[in-house]
Amino acid sequence: MSSLKEEERESAALAKEAGVGELLARRAAELALEKKCEEVKILDLRGLTSVTDYFVIVTADSDRKAKSAAEHIIDELKVDGERPMHVEGMDSMHWILLDYIDVVVHVFMPDERHFYDLESLWSDAPVVTLS
Repeated sequence: MSSLKEEERESAALAKEAGVGELLARRAAELALEKKCEEVKILDLRGLTSVTDYFVIVTADSDRKAKSAAEHIIDELKVDGERPMHVEGMDSMHWILLDYIDVVVHVFMPDERHFYDLESLWSDAPVVTLS
C-alpha cells in the first residue's frame, strides 16, 4: 500500500515539474509510436502562440495506420481521463487532428506532412524527436 502512495507522490511531483501539457504530449507521442508511426516529434510552442502549448506531429504510412494511431491515442488518453475537445480528419485519414487544448496531435500521411511542413512553420519552437 505504501509503494502505491509513493508512486502517486512521484507521479504528482513529476507532473508539477514537467507540466501536465508536456506529460500529455509525451504520452500521445509514445502512443503513436506503439502503432508504428514514424518521425514522431513534439514541438514546444509555449511562448510562441496562445493557441496551444505543444504540437505532437507524427507520420503514418497508410490510411489504416493513421486511423489506428488516432483511435489508439484517443482511447488510451480517455483511460487517463483526457478527452479531445475536437477531432478532425477521420474521414479522409490524410491529416488527422486531435485537439486536447494544451496539446494538438497531428497524424499525417507523408505527402501532407511534407506539404504543410509544420516543423518549418514553427521553426522557432524547441523540438523533441522520439523514436
